[in-house]
Amino acid sequence: MNEKELYEMINEQEGYRSLAFPALMRKVYVWMALALAITGFTAYGVSTSPAILQSIVTNRLLFWGLIIGELGLVMWISAGINRLSLTTATLLFVLYSVINGATMSFIFLMYTMTSVASVFFITAGTFAVMAFIGYTTKKDLTSLGRLALMALIGIIIATLVNVFLTKSGTFDLILSYLGVAVFVGLTAYDSQKIKHMLMTQEDGGEQAQKIALLGALSLYLDFINLFLYLLRIFGDRK
Repeated sequence: MNEKELYEMINEQEGYRSLAFPALMRKVYVWMALALAITGFTAYGVSTSPAILQSIVTNRLLFWGLIIGELGLVMWISAGINRLSLTTATLLFVLYSVINGATMSFIFLMYTMTSVASVFFITAGTFAVMAFIGYTTKKDLTSLGRLALMALIGIIIATLVNVFLTKSGTFDLILSYLGVAVFVGLTAYDSQKIKHMLMTQEDGGEQAQKIALLGALSLYLDFINLFLYLLRIFGDRK
């Protein structure tokens, strides 16, 4: 069954909710909030530790190891969620949150604390609105999600070209605005997709909780990327 068929089936049974559905949805946002908290505390902790910062900055092997480790963990969790136990998947999610916090520690060196806090609240408000829209709308957002994913691939390619070749500040700003638009759309799409996936779960067993964990990871990534793009637009550099 593809996403469109799943959507149509769920839309026809919109009044149905399994007893486990509310608890599973809460788990999605609790896991996401905890991951964001872990990332934030790690980022701040690393940014205030000169020894750790110097190790990351001066040791290119460590720096690229962290980047590759992040990508590897996301792929491992996403592709292997059915094979992993809930405990293992949760620990990998926590590990990813810590590593991501370490790589994001540089934002506290590049931007003022006031602007970081302001942009965080802007991100939280934007995310909440789009997640609510995605959760409540009866319109199928599958096409929006596919369009946003294709646009994201284009942004990634364009960003790499700009970093290594053109090095244009104006183009970078344009890409930031496009990035905000993409992750605003993905937040609504992922919220609807997670809702539909969890509505089909008959109980709150381990398999259903792993789906909720995967949903939390998706929304966590949406929030982090939305925050970073907004920070590039509105953040005050030191």
